[in-house]
Amino acid sequence: MSTDVLICGAGRTPFGRSETTGRQLAVAAVNAALADAGIAWSRVRAAFGGSDSAGLADTLVTQLGLTGLPFVNVKNGCATGGSALVSAVNAIRSGMADVVLAVGFDKHPRGAFDPRPEDWGLGAEYGSDGLMVTTQFFGMKIQRYMHDHGITPRTLALVAEKAYRNGGLTPEAWRREPVSAAEILESGMVSDPLTRFMFCSPGAGAAALVLCSPEAARAMDGTPVTLRSAAVRTRRFGSFEVFSPWIPGGTPTSVSRDASAAAFEEAGLGPGDVDVCQLQDTESGAEVMHMAECGFCEDGEQERLIASGATAIDGTLPVNTDGGCIANGEPIGASGLRQVYEVVQQLRGRAGERQVPDRPRIGFTHVYGAPGVSACTVLSR
Repeated sequence: MSTDVLICGAGRTPFGRSETTGRQLAVAAVNAALADAGIAWSRVRAAFGGSDSAGLADTLVTQLGLTGLPFVNVKNGCATGGSALVSAVNAIRSGMADVVLAVGFDKHPRGAFDPRPEDWGLGAEYGSDGLMVTTQFFGMKIQRYMHDHGITPRTLALVAEKAYRNGGLTPEAWRREPVSAAEILESGMVSDPLTRFMFCSPGAGAAALVLCSPEAARAMDGTPVTLRSAAVRTRRFGSFEVFSPWIPGGTPTSVSRDASAAAFEEAGLGPGDVDVCQLQDTESGAEVMHMAECGFCEDGEQERLIASGATAIDGTLPVNTDGGCIANGEPIGASGLRQVYEVVQQLRGRAGERQVPDRPRIGFTHVYGAPGVSACTVLSR
């Protein structure tokens, strides 16, 4: 179906550590999105949302209002926010509703994520042998990529340096102090070649979007942004994933390549049309790989592009203008919608000190996570 879908309201909370509950953060983000659209909760006709560890999204109606609307819980790992967004888009395109909410939120305890192997279809021995430690996977994946394509550790440090610099321009970001590439390289090895300051941290936060049909949008106060496409894909055979016990020989497949290609095809656009983008950066190596996997460069070109400043806010391809996951942290349920929120602000020209120059017209977002799932969007003003 080709029915246009417009984002008429967008809201987020600060990310980081918080005494506030995940549910309270979600309500704050929803109310901010509603205010941005200039509507009351009673105008929303359907909602989709979720979190990984902070509760059930449908119970937010206790605080938002008991209007009887259908509210569907979504739980899809790092793609929770993206999956809620796809569901909201489909609700509008199908004619189910003309105003739909997508919300993602989370609040994680201190320390690394602590998944149980049984929840991922793996035996208990997979965890007891230490293979559930996600930092090890990220280290192995980028190590192989660096070997194959000539990427240096300094490039990883430059990605993180940019993230902290952009985070300093983002009032809602968690990490707002600049950190030099030299400090990042010397911050202590976690999983070779990734150092401590190259990783994001689990945290708390929420983001929400109000999506509308073109007819409903005409009655809204906000500045609408067109959601040209939203796609979610899972891994194919041959992918190298965080909880995959083995990998066949040859070139790995990539769920990010599949999801981004689907999003661009649906939008009728290509990577060369994009003026500003958000790429999953669980750690700095991920941003490097995803630049190529999403079609913005060839494998190995990142070394030159990043060193030249191409991915900076004033570069030819601004990436993660709000600091990405490295500066904002990663509340799993909220990350995908936080990315869309940032691109919406950029396309509206409301990103403040981090605004991309020359009035960007096309934006792209990409999220990737376990056990091999990716969600991508293409937006335009």
